[in-house]
Amino acid sequence: MEAIEAATVVIDTIVQMAGEARPLMQRVLPPAGVHWWAHYPDDDARDKKTRSRWYYHIHPPGMRDPDEHGHFHLFLHRTQLDAASEPLAVPAEGEAAPAHVAHVAGLSVDHDGVPRAWFATNRWVTDEFLYPAETMIAHLDRYNVDNTEEDDLVNRLLTAMVALYRCELAGLLRARDAALAELVKAGGAAAYEAGNDILAICPIDLDAKIGGLGLD
Repeated sequence: MEAIEAATVVIDTIVQMAGEARPLMQRVLPPAGVHWWAHYPDDDARDKKTRSRWYYHIHPPGMRDPDEHGHFHLFLHRTQLDAASEPLAVPAEGEAAPAHVAHVAGLSVDHDGVPRAWFATNRWVTDEFLYPAETMIAHLDRYNVDNTEEDDLVNRLLTAMVALYRCELAGLLRARDAALAELVKAGGAAAYEAGNDILAICPIDLDAKIGGLGLD
């Protein structure tokens, strides 16, 4: 998906959500009984064709920026990466790990359900197979969650956001790797397994991004 098409999908999905008076989080969360840290959906939203996935969750008050309602975690499945790709760090279970995923980024949304920032995390946060930035960048165009069983507008928005922000995500992942390199230099491989949960952040200004494409 090219940037212009992706921007059009982002605009269309957000406008449709607003028109239905059902913002992003209402399409993901149950009407009652929301729990801190829980994954929504419980077993992640998994694309039936690509195996890309996402989940949404909320941290307790005081543990995230007060402007954030919650955030999505977006993943490629390892089968979407070229076979020769080698991870920098892996779950303790290795190949027996329950989820063979590589984290693309987190997508923070505000209390109106509008994307506000991208962020990159340390390996332990999502228990991922952590691949080098350049590997992930080379495969960003394979992220597609249009065919999960969750809300169609949410699916399409997330797919399009990755396509629209491919350049920014590349910078984010490179900044993550630079931060990790310093941590590993100081503390060895243990640096992947504790602390330093957020390693890089990229604010989102949708109006500026879309305006820069001449679509405002």
